[in-house]
Formats: sequence, C-alpha cells, structure tokens
Amino acid sequence: MSSETHTLSIDDVLRRVKGEFLEMPGLRLTEPQARRLWGLDAASCGALLETLVEANFLFRTRDGAFMRVEYVAPGLAAIRSRKNPAAA
Repeated sequence: MSSETHTLSIDDVLRRVKGEFLEMPGLRLTEPQARRLWGLDAASCGALLETLVEANFLFRTRDGAFMRVEYVAPGLAAIRSRKNPAAA
C-alpha cells in the first residue's frame, strides 16, 4: 500500500473505492488498473475487490475486469442473485 493508504483504515479505503464506482457509472477496471488508481499493493487490492464481489457490489467479468453489479447484463445479475439468495 502507498503511504497515503497506510494512514487510512480498511473501511476508509472501502468507502473510497465504492465511492469511485458510484460516482462513475459503468466504471470497469482490471485489478492492475485498480491497484494503480488507488495505490494498493496486489494482495490488498485483490482482497478489497474480492470483498466487494462477495458483498454483491462488484461483479467480475469473464475477462477479469470489475464493475458494479447494476451494470452487468440484467440476465447475468438475475442469475447471480438466484445463486446467492441471501444477497437479494
């Protein structure tokens, strides 16, 4: 993590990342792009993105990019919701 990120709590970083995706509808990032954008190391960025996928905030596309669940094709979002009814 960068020195700026070290001073932020995990919750602060999660809020920042979620805010970026909320402010930029349709934002689609690969993990390397996300690491550069937020100044995170590979392990921290991977854990953060996985946390947001598990929370059904982000979706990982077939090519490995991350985007908000709301911007995935409606059919895929519905299938995903049925697979994880607790998230619905």
